[in-house]
Amino acid sequence: MDRREFFALAPSRKKTVKVNVARTDTGLNPYTGTWGTAQVVHLLKRTMFGAVPADVRHFEGMTMDAAVEELLQTNVNIPAPPVNNYNTGGYTDPTGVAPGAPWVTAPEGDNMLDDKRRFSYKAWWTGVMLNQERNMHEKLVLFWHNHFATETYTIKDARFMYAHNVMLRQNAMGNFKALTKAVTLDPGMLVYLNGYLNEKTAADENYARELMELFTCGKGPDSQYTELDVRAAARVLTGYRVDKVNIKSYFDPTKHDINNKQFSSWFSNKVITGKTGDMGTTELDDLLNIIFLQQEVAKFICRKFYQFFIYYEIDAATEANVITPLADVFRSNNYEVKALLRALFKSEHFYDPLNMSCLIKSPVDFTVGLCREYGVQFAPASDYAKAYAQWRALQAAASSQQQNIGDPPSVSGWDAYHLAPQFHELWINTDTLPKRNMLTDLMISTGYTYGGATLSIDAIAFADRLPNPSDPIALIRDSLAILYRMDVSDATKTFLKDKILLQGQQQDYYWTTAWNAYKADTTNAMNKNTVLKLLNPLYKYIMNLSEYHLA
Repeated sequence: MDRREFFALAPSRKKTVKVNVARTDTGLNPYTGTWGTAQVVHLLKRTMFGAVPADVRHFEGMTMDAAVEELLQTNVNIPAPPVNNYNTGGYTDPTGVAPGAPWVTAPEGDNMLDDKRRFSYKAWWTGVMLNQERNMHEKLVLFWHNHFATETYTIKDARFMYAHNVMLRQNAMGNFKALTKAVTLDPGMLVYLNGYLNEKTAADENYARELMELFTCGKGPDSQYTELDVRAAARVLTGYRVDKVNIKSYFDPTKHDINNKQFSSWFSNKVITGKTGDMGTTELDDLLNIIFLQQEVAKFICRKFYQFFIYYEIDAATEANVITPLADVFRSNNYEVKALLRALFKSEHFYDPLNMSCLIKSPVDFTVGLCREYGVQFAPASDYAKAYAQWRALQAAASSQQQNIGDPPSVSGWDAYHLAPQFHELWINTDTLPKRNMLTDLMISTGYTYGGATLSIDAIAFADRLPNPSDPIALIRDSLAILYRMDVSDATKTFLKDKILLQGQQQDYYWTTAWNAYKADTTNAMNKNTVLKLLNPLYKYIMNLSEYHLA
């Protein structure tokens, strides 16, 4: 069974014949339809990692406009930096960082220390996502990490990777042009794409090429920059270096090409005047001004947002009804990210039923989302040894499913966001699907153990957060409303209730009696075990169905 068959969950979703018609004709008109649980869960699963029951209730109590505005708020708190969790097994940080102390401003170490710090960084980032605030800030950090992709195993210095993450987080919900400048000057990016080697006597075109092809202009038919433009941009960017002591970049004017830089007709034959001394840094602003005058920049970025947050396939109708007007909004608001997101998440297109339950969850969405939705308990950050081990276990699970944060496979990011025609269907294959099922099976039973840390789902705690868990019909309905993004048939719900939850018992009160007995005395081990023997198979079965993999 291929991926398309696996996720063709109903006859209406099967693609037996490819016809040349629009998938949907909806556009950016404001959404005025029903605002209920289905719409709230859809919004949360796309903008956050999972739909936590408490968050669903929170946003159900406000209007759609207010909900989107709250999700567009930046984080109130700045995450504390990663700490030394690696002084174990007789190993001691050779730079003198004490156990539990931050290492992000410490001296650089050897290869072994960098390896340990990189794993510390990835575990820390997983913990930040798990503990995200009630907004989409963290989802945007992951989006920009995929867009401005870098790899820790190429950069090597984990301090640079942490600084890169901080830079993305600071700019994630701000101005795209400002973010592009910050990325260009970021020491991690300068190392990753050889920008720190770029000088007047030997211009390195690596970053200049990706700046145009992958970061701003794209490589579609309407993006017509030339090799001349790449070479000119590379010369503009000569002279930037990295300071490993102070963990920052700097400009060396003696390495900068001070000659004029000529651009092609696509850039209106603009010339950037070469400058001497520290004024050479202003050429970067000149370059970005030239690039951001191109209308294709806004369209390219809007397509990237669309494929990440809405759907991977952009047909002619979507291009006309969504991408083009959304790009107009983006440009008219001086490339402010919030303006783009506000228009998108308040649109009729976003809440179009055809745009619900149509994305396959990425491994990070799958793993972090399930932990957040089920309320999986993690140690507090203050217990850093245990917390980092648990975060590392979850990060390793996502990595085994082919999404290793910090290390996308190339500068293009993860294949699922750019590789046509399968796109996000690439997340599911004969290797990754069994690993997803094994993870959920273990977490709902004995617990998933990795590196000495164990993660487990408390099915009782999850059920207890639902409105009416003693009623088996309501329990099934409310569980599916959180865990699934598409409805299932009444026959399936009845099967889940009668055959899985009630285990063949004929009367609904069998479950009600068991639940109420447990709630009357939660210290009674026998009553608790009776409930778990009914609940655990239910949630195991729910997570094994294909619907659970859709967002």
